[in-house]
Amino acid sequence: MPDPNLLKTLHIAGALGVFSAMGAIVLGVQESQRKVASMLHGVSLLLLFLAGFAILGKPLMHIHYWKVKIVLWLFLGVAPVLARKKVLPAPALLVVTLLVGILAAYLGVKKPF
Repeated sequence: MPDPNLLKTLHIAGALGVFSAMGAIVLGVQESQRKVASMLHGVSLLLLFLAGFAILGKPLMHIHYWKVKIVLWLFLGVAPVLARKKVLPAPALLVVTLLVGILAAYLGVKKPF
């Protein structure tokens, strides 16, 4: 098994990449920069997903917090589409994505259920 500290670092790096890319996408940077931000968003989500499951090892099916986290990260995956289609105003979308990230972090640390 890989070093747990390395996996946590990769997981956090993925989260930082997701939120950095979301900021760039929501702020409406130029088209060429938006493509780079979208690529960063996708790669960061993949890194986040893979490192998260590597940390879990084999997920226990009777523990449900990781399933909720997947739903939260799926929302973060479609958030750029919501920004591009202007489903929510940009400030509201940023607040919602930050709240989703905070909830995911809480679930990862406390594992309440």
